[in-house]
Amino acid sequence: MIALLLYRTVADHILPRVLPWAMALATRMLARSLNMPEPLVHSTGDYVVAQVTAFEHGVGKSLCPFRLARLLRACWRGSH
Repeated sequence: MIALLLYRTVADHILPRVLPWAMALATRMLARSLNMPEPLVHSTGDYVVAQVTAFEHGVGKSLCPFRLARLLRACWRGSH
């Protein structure tokens, strides 16, 4: 019961206040370490996320287990 109360307190009250501050701090620190302005860090991050998502969807379609099984069955049937 106490653990649930503690979890609810952290999740409902503390986390929404701390998370935006922590993200802003992390972005600011990354921008300073890369010697880039913060808006450029944001836009570059968005671009990288879009590229990774597109790559994962492309690879995910080609590595789909059902598709691979269908290809293996077709190859096996073709050799007999």
